[in-house]
Amino acid sequence: MKIKKMLALVPVLTLVTSALAGCGNDQAKEAQATSTAAAKASGTPVTLTVEVFDRGIQGQPDLNNNTWSRYINDNFGKANNAVVKFVPVPRSQEIDKLNVLMASGEAPDISFTYDGATVSRYAKINGIQPLDELLAKHGKELTNYLGKTVLQYGQYNGKQMAIPAKRTSLAWGGMFIRKDWLDKLGMPLPTTRDELYNTLIAFRDKNPGGVNGVIPWGLAATGMNYGFGNLSESFWGKQSEEEFVTMPGWLKPGNKDTLKFLNKLYNEKLISPDFALDKTAKQADADVTNGKVGFFSANWDYPLRQNISEPLKTNVPTANFVPIDTFKNYEGKYKKIAYNENGVNVFIPKSSKNAELAIKYLNWMSDPKVLFFLQYGQEGVNHKMVNDMPQVITQTGDNMQTSYLNLDYTLVVNGVELGDQQKNIKALAASAPGYEAVAEKSYQINTTDTYTGYYYDTPNESNIKFGKTLGDLNKTMTDKLIVCKPAEFDRLYDKLVAEYMAAGGQAVMDENIKLYKNMQANKK
Repeated sequence: MKIKKMLALVPVLTLVTSALAGCGNDQAKEAQATSTAAAKASGTPVTLTVEVFDRGIQGQPDLNNNTWSRYINDNFGKANNAVVKFVPVPRSQEIDKLNVLMASGEAPDISFTYDGATVSRYAKINGIQPLDELLAKHGKELTNYLGKTVLQYGQYNGKQMAIPAKRTSLAWGGMFIRKDWLDKLGMPLPTTRDELYNTLIAFRDKNPGGVNGVIPWGLAATGMNYGFGNLSESFWGKQSEEEFVTMPGWLKPGNKDTLKFLNKLYNEKLISPDFALDKTAKQADADVTNGKVGFFSANWDYPLRQNISEPLKTNVPTANFVPIDTFKNYEGKYKKIAYNENGVNVFIPKSSKNAELAIKYLNWMSDPKVLFFLQYGQEGVNHKMVNDMPQVITQTGDNMQTSYLNLDYTLVVNGVELGDQQKNIKALAASAPGYEAVAEKSYQINTTDTYTGYYYDTPNESNIKFGKTLGDLNKTMTDKLIVCKPAEFDRLYDKLVAEYMAAGGQAVMDENIKLYKNMQANKK
């Protein structure tokens, strides 16, 4: 059986629907036309407002006055008699803030969120503008760049309601092990769950790093980096596609065995002893960079990032983390989740009077030259060429990028874009100087035997209602089950799962089944 996609939980969305329903499409068009005509007549530049994440990074530049914002206004703004004004939204509160802006009719002309359920909810209550006509008239390059596969993720009831960014890097998580520890013990890279278990025991008992407080497997609180990798997938039994995409993880065959295995590791002191208290992953970072951790799972490139690789190299010059694939399932495959082809969801609120200009802006951004500058800037200033690959020069002040490759400014793409996927992968690897081969190997491992999140073309109302509650329960349930006494595990598991299903899990699953069956029927 070919498993294609999986449902991911989404957070709660609270909206003032009457405020968003607002004016009809014809009224929006009339308001936009009147505003545009008045601006042209007066010669006054039109202000195009664009959302941007404020990530609160220390030393970040003025988000409206920096190398990248000036480039945008100099090259798009002046040519279109417009001023592009960025509206900062705190990254940690983006949905709550966006809901307030939408309800008050003050959302930026170009708004976005990573939460597809939020956009579908806006679409359902007529709070955002359909984009088919605008794309046909002013979005040729944008449409060609994204393609049908990506654009379909922004369609609701047959209409294009959002512009999904193209995600060029599909790898998600990864797993890494101290190769220098294995070499010291004369052990090979573990390729199965049992082999990893034996390796963790050897790390605990023989402490090849000679450290105080050795941690065979580094973990942080559920929901943070330092998770379980694709351990769960290795325990899952055979399922139909319908079961796989509609059923919560707690009911999947083998999920109970996954948590029981982790409980065993915890009680045998093979994982971080206080992981459940580490809700920021700062302790796990410290343990890794101080050379205490033998194995961990995080983002596919996590140990290659400068905040990890540089202090680790200083503290333990001989440390050598390498990527591995170790959780094999009943089919002999290493199933793991990967990103869908779509990234952030960009949309135009119904309240916007500048929808045409907004699409022109996104269309302009699709130009390869524009994307390259926004991601890499000027050679010798913002990037240098290494083996024919651009490498960002980390900077502060005006030239600082507050997100990876300026993804908060490059709204049509998530990830490096050099026009060729092999080049993109090489460029990703080049972002980890000295670890290029390791990066390529990790990317290759974590884009093999993958599945992606299932795309429902209709929002799950129960998911919207109970999503945040269930998401929070997922975390607390997992942590409780890992740290409980083995004799208490079975009773606690059954109790917590019953509570989860009663708290909305059953309602979400029932609606998933209904939506899934409807989608399958429509394909016939």
